[in-house]
Amino acid sequence: MQWLTPTIALYAASVAIPLLLLMYFLKLKRQQHFVSSTLLWKRAVQDLQVNAPFQKIRRNILLLLQMLAILAVLLALAGPLLSLNTTTADRHVLLIDRSASMKTIENQTTRLELAKKQARNYIESLRSRDVFTFQDTSDQAMIITFDNQAKVMCNFTSDKRQLLAAIDSITPTDAGSSIAQAVTVARAFAQSPGEDNVNLSVSNPAQLVLFSDGQISDAEKITIGPDEMIFNCLGTSADNFALTAMQARRSYENPDELNIFATVANFSDSARTIDIQLALNDQVRAVKSVTVDPLRQDPAIGSDLPGKVSVSFTLNGVESGLLEVRQLKKDSLSADDAAWAVVSPPKRITALLVTKGNPPLETALSSCPLAALDTCLPGEFNAKFNLNSNSGTNDNSNDDSNTDSDDNTYTNSNLNQTDSLPKNYDIIILDKYVPENLPRARYLVFGRPPSDLGVTADELIKNQFIADWRPQHPVLKYVNLNNVFATDSLKYTLPRDAEILAEFNEAPAIVLLRRHGSVFLLVGFDVMESNWPFEPSFVLFCYNAVNFLALEYNQDQQYNLPVSKPVTIENLPPETIARISVPNLPEQEIIIGDSGVLRYSATERAGIYVVEIPDQPPRYFAVNLLNENESNINPQKELTFTGLTLQARDESLSLANLPLWPYLVAFALFIAVLEWLVYIKKVRL
Repeated sequence: MQWLTPTIALYAASVAIPLLLLMYFLKLKRQQHFVSSTLLWKRAVQDLQVNAPFQKIRRNILLLLQMLAILAVLLALAGPLLSLNTTTADRHVLLIDRSASMKTIENQTTRLELAKKQARNYIESLRSRDVFTFQDTSDQAMIITFDNQAKVMCNFTSDKRQLLAAIDSITPTDAGSSIAQAVTVARAFAQSPGEDNVNLSVSNPAQLVLFSDGQISDAEKITIGPDEMIFNCLGTSADNFALTAMQARRSYENPDELNIFATVANFSDSARTIDIQLALNDQVRAVKSVTVDPLRQDPAIGSDLPGKVSVSFTLNGVESGLLEVRQLKKDSLSADDAAWAVVSPPKRITALLVTKGNPPLETALSSCPLAALDTCLPGEFNAKFNLNSNSGTNDNSNDDSNTDSDDNTYTNSNLNQTDSLPKNYDIIILDKYVPENLPRARYLVFGRPPSDLGVTADELIKNQFIADWRPQHPVLKYVNLNNVFATDSLKYTLPRDAEILAEFNEAPAIVLLRRHGSVFLLVGFDVMESNWPFEPSFVLFCYNAVNFLALEYNQDQQYNLPVSKPVTIENLPPETIARISVPNLPEQEIIIGDSGVLRYSATERAGIYVVEIPDQPPRYFAVNLLNENESNINPQKELTFTGLTLQARDESLSLANLPLWPYLVAFALFIAVLEWLVYIKKVRL
């Protein structure tokens, strides 16, 4: 038995009970009248005896009933609880999943709301402090919510109102679900009790209580003790149709042609025919009906695989805009029904080769998918591009060459910047030449690197074979460097953020580095002083390098992001106020700092984010879920951790502490009615 508010009951009793007794001690004040006989007034004589001072109270059924009613009300004010909680832990960590799958509708509410309801019941069921003892016997709890990242909502406390407020403040996201960080944070806090935990033993482990639908991607990477965690599984729905992949890209041969690819997955037990809609700038352009196979069991991996179908669309003459692909069948989870893409204006990659003459390099580059390949001599570089040799690195990031805008289309202002060059060269190849000033671009450098990259190459090494390389990197994919030999090469000393793609016996050979908004692919030797031009891998390397650097150019203008990846815009005017429109949330403001970089990390919802900066066209960012694990909403009743399979509770968590005050109030009302009936009967007699 616990008492929530015993002091209030004591204060009320100290006032109510003496007043009731005082009413029975008071003398009756009657007026005197002369009567002929007192035979019929025996009761009046008895009342006079009772009202004599300092006499005992006569036994009175009305007083007894009134005392019982007041005692019942006072006990109800004390807040009695019948504790049915059998846990022996004194500290509890509630892990509440708020990932995309927890937005699944279950009986007109979401799984997250069901989890929050059960978490509130759990908090209400914890033991409270016993006011009649000097020892603190209350339980303490901590609230952690997680998707692909953990967030502490409330540290260890025994204040149930604070814990309940933390649970109510949890909001859903469209991110994936990863529990590793949440468990790590919970254990870190549980091992370091704070000032409020001085009466608790550090050796007593905290009880982890998980509220989730079981769709956790990294459960197998976590080690859980046999009795460390309690798993409460939410949800019963399983049918769902989702877009699990979507991409829009232009044709190399025809940049005005836009190809859209999407993958639709069926997580139900039966094949379904659904409609897929394509819209451009909120205008429907096409609708296709597809039949998707049902969920099936894959014996090879021992798990269910959804039925999938690919859908493709082709649009011609699209300059720019916002694409939306949506499946039109209503299901339990709406977060994965649509995917978006920001379409940039057509981009034709152009390159500039700065060399004194290198026929093998020119031949290899001419075979690459370039719209144009121009060549100039080293002495013509600064003069041709009108670069001031005394100005250092020329990073004209505020140039607004892209002035083409249309009120009916969505454009991003920094898609076609020219960086003060008379021609927009996306890639610059430097062959044994390092100019004093470098415009912002993507560079393929053969020989000595530029001076301001933090790379030193003061030593020349002889007769080097490439000993190792990264065949999985896009630059070296399918490139065999086994027989590449250089008679003279530079010994690079690299900064920490440099990425080594290939190595000689004694030094790096090919390095990737990003500086000043530019990308540098450094080759530490002269290809004319090696056998590489005679190897098939040289042409393939140039092809991969051009494609990679072209993609790197587009990555600076990348506006299609997964959920939780931050929105980043560089080269903005400092101390500027930017406005960000977030899906289903009020508009927010961000002040751009001295670095001129805007970074917005709260991309927890799928949809279109709009960034508005004064005197610039708005920028649009498409944030998509596209997560097959989250779209599989079938609740998992067991979680497999490292070396342990955890079963979910068979029943949903209900309130473990039974409040008794409603019964006491009902008893008080019953006694009051009974007292009234006795009083009426006594008056009539």
